[in-house]
Amino acid sequence: MIVSNDTIMKPPYEITPIILNLISSISEKVGEINATHLIKPQTELRKKNKIRTIQSSLEIEGNTLTVEQITALLNNKRVIAPAKDILEVENAIIVYDNIRILKTNSVKDFKQAHKTLMKGLIENPGNFRSTEVGVVKGSKVQHLAPSGSMVNGLMNDLFSYLKNTKELHLIKSCVFHYELEFIHPFIDGNGRMGRLWQTAILMQYNPIFEFIPIESIIKERQDQYYQSLGHSDKTGQATPFIEFMLDVISDALSEVLLKQRPNLTAKDRLAIFKDEIGTNEFSRKEYMNHYKEISSATASRDLSLGVNEKTLSKIGDKRLTRYKYNDA
Repeated sequence: MIVSNDTIMKPPYEITPIILNLISSISEKVGEINATHLIKPQTELRKKNKIRTIQSSLEIEGNTLTVEQITALLNNKRVIAPAKDILEVENAIIVYDNIRILKTNSVKDFKQAHKTLMKGLIENPGNFRSTEVGVVKGSKVQHLAPSGSMVNGLMNDLFSYLKNTKELHLIKSCVFHYELEFIHPFIDGNGRMGRLWQTAILMQYNPIFEFIPIESIIKERQDQYYQSLGHSDKTGQATPFIEFMLDVISDALSEVLLKQRPNLTAKDRLAIFKDEIGTNEFSRKEYMNHYKEISSATASRDLSLGVNEKTLSKIGDKRLTRYKYNDA
């Protein structure tokens, strides 16, 4: 529950040593991603990670489609599966395709994302509930959400926190995710909205999070995910959930680094450097300054490949040699 903290309605949580250590670990991994130029994963890996994200987030909610079936849908192929499951995937694809343009501080964008995500699945998608709702597991009510009459006020306070607090995006994304699940503002779709919006907030911290399959790690630890939500409910603060989610984020970054680091080829380096240098001429030394982890021989091979494939034009000779991208 959100409580007043001067002018900002701040949700209750504590910054523990575990949280500080995880933030440090995440920052180091993001730094390594930046240093090794993995911020733009290859197109195929981006596509695979988006499919994993959608499949994992929906499987948590009971969707039966596999990664292969979602891939087929993206390729406009026919898939045999329950109509509801197919619609859930089609809706999610639209939302995740447009995640970059979502304004995370906007209640309007938040409702519109839910409307798209739940279109054809529930009545009045994109509208906050006015009725009472609880989360039932088996025969037990696991979580009784705040009264429907409180939802608008609580969500406005939560978005005010998101917009006005100077807290780290890493923390804010976890707090928002937890508080959203606690408030349960929609009749259905709260879980997938919490995971979507956390990713959108993390993208403000670093664009790499568009391509990090955090949801797949959550799916693997689904029991812990719900346990951390329940633990936070019992303690009355988001701290246990923050610790859980930061650990998930850290492991998701490790997975990307492990899988992608060996795959950065000469063509990848040339393509990434093109985005950096644009229309400017450059030397081999400048290229090497950008890629401090490669040798001079590797840099020469990269540039020779670019010239041979007509990606680059070579200007001058020997020490005065400079290069320029042909279609920059």
